[in-house]
Amino acid sequence: MTVPPDLFPQFATRHADTSAARLFARVGGKGPPLLLVHGYPQTHAMWHRVAPALAERFTLVIPDLPGYGASSAPEANRDHAPYDKRSMAKALVELMIALGHERFMLAGHDRGGRVAYRLALDHAARVERLATLDIIPTAEMWAGMDMKMAMKTYHWLFLAQPAPLPEQMIGRMPIDYLEWTLASWTKARNLSAFAPEALAHYRAAYVEPHIHALCEDYRAGATTDLAHDNADRQAGKTIDCPMLAIWGDAGIPGETSGPLDTWRRWATKVEGCAIDSGHFLAEENPDETAKALLTFFTA
Repeated sequence: MTVPPDLFPQFATRHADTSAARLFARVGGKGPPLLLVHGYPQTHAMWHRVAPALAERFTLVIPDLPGYGASSAPEANRDHAPYDKRSMAKALVELMIALGHERFMLAGHDRGGRVAYRLALDHAARVERLATLDIIPTAEMWAGMDMKMAMKTYHWLFLAQPAPLPEQMIGRMPIDYLEWTLASWTKARNLSAFAPEALAHYRAAYVEPHIHALCEDYRAGATTDLAHDNADRQAGKTIDCPMLAIWGDAGIPGETSGPLDTWRRWATKVEGCAIDSGHFLAEENPDETAKALLTFFTA
């Protein structure tokens, strides 16, 4: 397999054995630690356009989640661990501790945003500030899954189907499916927002056993993750660190009843706004995304 181009040439490469998987991460910059977590169907490469500005103020840790990119893809159990967000969040805490960071700031996009807010709920003492990119909580997504939302987010239902149905269907033409998914979630509805070097990373990582792992991520989202969210809501548990929620004005959260109002039911100190973008804020509009993150994390 061809090795994709290095998008972080000034960053070190690190590996850490965790309770979920052997994690790959890039580490660079200077200042307090900031953990950046990617989403589906991408890898750590999605942060390459905002990392230079953030690295001037922060020590960045940019991992591949379990089952994604260069991290390992262990077999899931019947509860879909380690691809549930609680298991992934614990693994990221273990990664940060291994790198010497007991407390840190945290930003997550897409599935990485779901890992990020779960980490803030389960490990509140670890997180100084939290930012989520283009999501609302998993429980809120399922609660609002009417016909319009189901058509727009069909992949939530498709990828969560029992194995091996989605794996077999995607496996017939994985790169076509990957590229169609990426293009369809942008504001321009094409691949123009993505650097060729980043696309090379996404294509290289969209193979088995990772395709199965990514489906397990969504199976967890329809079962274990939903149960964890509902339990926290019933217990009145909230995210108490300062929080930023940003979303694409042409992204999925923008079509809900209101991303900021939704997050204010889950977090005690939350601010946010829409960015001129589709789903992939950090690649479609990196300047505005970096500005929003820098303003929040340096406040």
